[in-house]
Amino acid sequence: MRKLLALVGALLLVHVALLFVHPSGAAAPPSDAAIDVGIVFDVGGRGDKSFNDGAYAGAMRAARELGASVRFIEPGEGSDREAGLRLLAAEGMDLVVGVGFIFTDDLTLLAREYPNVRFAGVDLAVAEDAAGNPILPPPNLAALKFREEEGSFLVGALAALAGNSKKIGFVGGMDVPLIHKFEAGYRAGVEHVCSDCQVIAQYAGVTPEAFRNPGRGKELALSQYQQGVNVIFHASGSTGLGVFEAARQTGRLAIGVDADQYAEMPGSILTSMVKGVDAAVFDAIRSVKDSSFTGGIRNFGLREQGVGYVYDEYNAALIPQQVRARVEQLRDSIVAGYITVPSAR
Repeated sequence: MRKLLALVGALLLVHVALLFVHPSGAAAPPSDAAIDVGIVFDVGGRGDKSFNDGAYAGAMRAARELGASVRFIEPGEGSDREAGLRLLAAEGMDLVVGVGFIFTDDLTLLAREYPNVRFAGVDLAVAEDAAGNPILPPPNLAALKFREEEGSFLVGALAALAGNSKKIGFVGGMDVPLIHKFEAGYRAGVEHVCSDCQVIAQYAGVTPEAFRNPGRGKELALSQYQQGVNVIFHASGSTGLGVFEAARQTGRLAIGVDADQYAEMPGSILTSMVKGVDAAVFDAIRSVKDSSFTGGIRNFGLREQGVGYVYDEYNAALIPQQVRARVEQLRDSIVAGYITVPSAR
């Protein structure tokens, strides 16, 4: 009898232990009470006042409004990013989000390895086949992409119309195709309203560190201001904080990126080209909550209000009404399809 009781007790212990184990690659279905979301930040991490902070804001909104339980990971270098994503996937999160194009390869690999886990990649790079058609990501991976060139077109036009100089500046972070989209749209916007204007474009580097080097941003911006530039648009993460400092120091203007960055240097920020990273992340989480999540490519542009520019009581004095009206006309023309904005240099 004692042996039988011992055997039954052992079996009960094993059964209880198994209740807390998820099979590899499987995620528990979302419950009505809460869903578990894991987010790995991009280079620069939280506090960049830009891209990562937008993702954080979207996740915290989901926590408030949807009851989502969110776990954040701020990686170091290289393999730390993949390790963070893998940890979240192995824990059976309902959704794993990688913030930034640098996560493209890791997310694609893990989506195949964990077919029952949902993944989303902000700015996920999508390859094309020989015919130029996009190669769709795995069905459990959503690519949250933005038409940054459209918003950049508008701030380019604004810089040319309100900058009082024929020389217009651009400072990019890492010299990669994603940031080329910002430059291409910006150039097109400048040229559309000022055919004889010159755009001076420079990049902070060729590695991810180029997105978190304010010293380099200030150096590039000072050089451009000394050449006669009055307005510089940055697309460089926290490197742009150096651009703002150069604008303050020289009494010139800068244009923020991804989020409204006016508060970073009040009086020196002409406007900001905003991306709805917060809304895209929130929508991805909501789609898991209401069981409508699907993989594939989701695009956000002017038509979807996924990109735009800031005009409010803080910067209205820097933008004449006739300039504002012209930029709004251009916005309407892009949405209507009358203007096609290039996405490559």
